[in-house]
Amino acid sequence: MQVLVRDNDVDKALRILKRKMQREGVFREMKRRRSYEKPSERKTREKSDAIRRQRKVARKQAIREGLLPAPVKKVPAARPGVLPSTTSTRPDRDRPQGQLTATTPRS
Repeated sequence: MQVLVRDNDVDKALRILKRKMQREGVFREMKRRRSYEKPSERKTREKSDAIRRQRKVARKQAIREGLLPAPVKKVPAARPGVLPSTTSTRPDRDRPQGQLTATTPRS
């Protein structure tokens, strides 16, 4: 695995390296090898991993075919101290301050 450092930006190169290692499964493998795993435990784990992968493939296939509804994407919650986004889906935030929501008939 190789990461090029450009403009002496070591922090960015380190982030890229960590991302590549995460995608390759290096951290998962390190965690698994911390302690000895009995052959029977290994077979059990590999079997459950295979079942999990099969279920995931079947679920994605069912979503593509329209048999299952697509999962709803979660909207990240607002964090304290962070300004709200300017692109809001809530209509009451799109109005300027001071306007009423209900219109009253004028005579």
